[in-house]
Amino acid sequence: MASVWDRLLDRDIPLIAAPMAGATTPALVSAVTSAGGFGFLPAGMKTPEALRSEMEGLRGAGVEFGVNVFVPNHVPVDEEEFRRYARELADEGRPYGLDLAGAPLVTDDDHWQDKIDQLLETPVPVVSFTFGLPGAAAVAALRRAGSRVLVTVTGEAEAAAARDLGADGFVVQGGAAGGHSATHTPDRPAPAVPLPGLVRRIVLETGLPVIAGGGVAGPGDVRDLVAAGASAVMVGTLLLRTDESGAGRTHRDALVDPAFTETVVTRAFTGRPARSLRNGFVDRHDAGAPHGYPAVHHLTRELRAAAAAAGDADRLHLWAGTGHRHAPTGPASAVVAALTARL
Repeated sequence: MASVWDRLLDRDIPLIAAPMAGATTPALVSAVTSAGGFGFLPAGMKTPEALRSEMEGLRGAGVEFGVNVFVPNHVPVDEEEFRRYARELADEGRPYGLDLAGAPLVTDDDHWQDKIDQLLETPVPVVSFTFGLPGAAAVAALRRAGSRVLVTVTGEAEAAAARDLGADGFVVQGGAAGGHSATHTPDRPAPAVPLPGLVRRIVLETGLPVIAGGGVAGPGDVRDLVAAGASAVMVGTLLLRTDESGAGRTHRDALVDPAFTETVVTRAFTGRPARSLRNGFVDRHDAGAPHGYPAVHHLTRELRAAAAAAGDADRLHLWAGTGHRHAPTGPASAVVAALTARL
């Protein structure tokens, strides 16, 4: 297992496929790894059974990989505020026969303990955590099992807390990243700062390895982050349109559609800040969306699935980093090669 960690730190091909829920498939992890990089399977929003199946498939193919787990980090929403937002969304669901106004308030921990137990039973070289600190007991147990543990952070204070917990290193996420912000305090996220400077400070202050990502648009961004001290660079949005991506056609097309002119950070889809292409749903509901994860995620989940199936980009969560216009089609291996050719 140490060979994988050493390769990441040795920077041979310092490119990591981000663990994007619904988009980072085993095929994408395999393609990036085969090209000399490394990939993380997303465990978030996935059943333990589905995660086990994907892990077994990659192991059977001889592919080295990591796993990313969402730390339970509930942002409570009271029933009255939830019901207000559910009523606000009622018209969005009607074309699909969905009664959003009457939807129950659902919250869960995303099968947290089952996933930790699985990773202890069948260890992987690297486990990363997103949305918060996993707890000292989990970190110690995973390290005893042979895994290196990374914590995703968005600022120096989060990095210091993860270091004190016993983490082996960090995934430093910049504010330009697509999808959910990894902030440990989603109700009061830290202001966005230039990512190379943040990486430099965290490396200097903690002395631990850093994987950096967020808003990567081309090889210049990769070079800048490596020069700032990153051991590797994590890429997500630039892989969304590749052959091996699990992103749906509507999402893929929207990334380069000139009708979508900007990305915004919004709580409208899940109750947690996430960067998306600005569409009609964001315009209509961003102002009224409460903090409330995962309750709002469960409220809008069926709507988003229906919109995806219908090709309805107006109601779909179009996660995208600020470099989305540069996302190419073709094999993921070509993205790895293009981003690292001049290192």
